Amino acid sequence: MSTTPTRVYAARLVGLPIFDPQGDQVGKVRDLVAAVRSEVNQPRVLGLVAEVFGRRRIFVPMTRVTNIDSGQVYTTGLLNMRRFEQRPTETLVIGQMLERTVTVLTTGATGTVYDIGMEHARNRDWVLSRVAVQEPGSTFRRRGQTHVVEWADVEGLTRRDRPQGATLLIAQLADMKAADAAQVLHDLPVERRSAVVAAMDDERLADVIEELPEEDQVEVLEHLEAERAADVLEEMSADDAADLIADLPPETAARLLELMESDDAEDVRRLMSYEQETAGGMMTPEPVILGPDATVADALAHVRNADLPVSLAAMVYVCRQPLETPTGKLLGCAHIQKLLREPPSSLAAAAVDPALDALHPEATIDEVAAHFATYNLVAAPVIDEEGRLLGAVTVDDLLDHMLPENWRDAPLPVAPAGGRAQGVGRG
Repeated sequence: MSTTPTRVYAARLVGLPIFDPQGDQVGKVRDLVAAVRSEVNQPRVLGLVAEVFGRRRIFVPMTRVTNIDSGQVYTTGLLNMRRFEQRPTETLVIGQMLERTVTVLTTGATGTVYDIGMEHARNRDWVLSRVAVQEPGSTFRRRGQTHVVEWADVEGLTRRDRPQGATLLIAQLADMKAADAAQVLHDLPVERRSAVVAAMDDERLADVIEELPEEDQVEVLEHLEAERAADVLEEMSADDAADLIADLPPETAARLLELMESDDAEDVRRLMSYEQETAGGMMTPEPVILGPDATVADALAHVRNADLPVSLAAMVYVCRQPLETPTGKLLGCAHIQKLLREPPSSLAAAAVDPALDALHPEATIDEVAAHFATYNLVAAPVIDEEGRLLGAVTVDDLLDHMLPENWRDAPLPVAPAGGRAQGVGRG
């Protein structure tokens, strides 16, 4: 480790790529694991929490880390692909130490931990040796004084009754896909998760909740104040909100529906009137709907919306007035590939696929899956007996209902880098 810096700061490690000896990336750093015994003795760093491809988090012992520099981490390549599970004697440096309120013993100043440094001890172990603390600012715009002090000069890092903020972690989550942020949230200790949820804005929290396992969704929502829970549900897609509300106690569900905006609540109630494992229970009531006079240019402008999920952007639905579900009669559906081949000034209605059949809301999940497989679809319309569009089922919604209930908890299958067997455990 001759090229490794004598001191490395934890927050700067997060997100760095991890490479094997052949130079192949095997994952990214997400946290450090330390054995904290007291506030006097420097804790030993046991290893890294690495996120490997497939969002699985594994443990990488520090004995397998051969080099750390400003932009990457190198390992021996011998990794145990078993999912990381924190032990009671272990502390996560990023997840449980950063943003904790502490006291600097030499000055009596109180501040927030914004980074922690580690370095080699004489026995070549990595230990936590420095703590970077920022005092509260004197005004709204003026940042407080910062200190970098010895580990033994700080009080409060090992006490779980001290408050822990969420600013730094929120910044990290902002750069992640919603599914990856949900995995981070799922792995956090309960009190840390609560702080992060409280600091998230409603729209981002809604995106993350949609990717959480069902029990986590319920837990997060039940710990929010009723008014905020209703606001978050409004930001969620109606089908996901309906599934979540259905898992809540009836009195809680009724209260939240009362607090939601009437239009959003109406969509959710309508979806809840169908069995969950049917086309009606899976559909979203907000596909891209156009009138008969809409042009191809109009259609492409709608599907160009960056906030529109890929599966919903794949198809537009041409209907008679009204253009909100349940609409007037569905005239047909137009695939985006077809629209891209048509003149922008032509009518979108002229590009509809006359051979595409619609689903009825009572169609079972097996019937929906067979329909998607037969016509190679990523989305399909759902109509009532009068031919009015009720919504659209997308392939991601179908998969959500076909996979086992706990599929989000299971690690995705990951092939070891270079096809090698990986079997070194945590000593």
